[in-house]
Amino acid sequence: MEKLRCQRIGCYATFTEDDNPEGSCTYHDSAPVFHDGMKEWSCCKKRSHDFSLFLEIPGCKSGKHTTEKPVLTKVAPSPRKPSPAVIPEKNVSSKETCPRCRQGFFCSEHGSQARDMNPKPSKVTNSESEPPSMQEAQPAPAPVKKIIDINQPQICKNKGCGETFKEKDNHDTACNYHPGPAIFHDRMRGWKCCDVHVKEFDEFMSIPPCTKGWHNADPAS
Repeated sequence: MEKLRCQRIGCYATFTEDDNPEGSCTYHDSAPVFHDGMKEWSCCKKRSHDFSLFLEIPGCKSGKHTTEKPVLTKVAPSPRKPSPAVIPEKNVSSKETCPRCRQGFFCSEHGSQARDMNPKPSKVTNSESEPPSMQEAQPAPAPVKKIIDINQPQICKNKGCGETFKEKDNHDTACNYHPGPAIFHDRMRGWKCCDVHVKEFDEFMSIPPCTKGWHNADPAS
């Protein structure tokens, strides 16, 4: 059965027509508002200065997944208030269901770092109390290899993907993703990798991935 991508804002999930019960989709039904550095969901009035935390704010509506692109009502930004920014409550979602973690973005709630597409080898820091000769003599510890069952379902953390896959089905064109980074400047939102920039937030979330590659369930690898 073909997997479909839900088009509701704030959902980001995939589903099949045979597995789409009522309440499986949690989403926002009104457009976001960006004003004076503040990001706010107009439907539930939850806000944050941090874009990553803003995307983690859980949807305030529930229903069925849909492939129809919603028509969002644009709302004028509300006057800025001196009250502190409202951020999502901790532990409202797990690392496996968090849309930021699933797509490889930085996530302060779950400690996920944005995946570096060209990672550099880490440097080993030795204790300052050891003589220089001892520091040079000590070999760097071998990296711990993560053993994965080839039949175990995993969630791809590449930006713009978020698909569930099995390692036995993984290959060099299995994943459609953005190598990034995401660019937000002068009210424009887009991806540097494919040089596509739009004004509307829902249009940004719908920009199709520009690169094919292997699914990656570990953004730190």
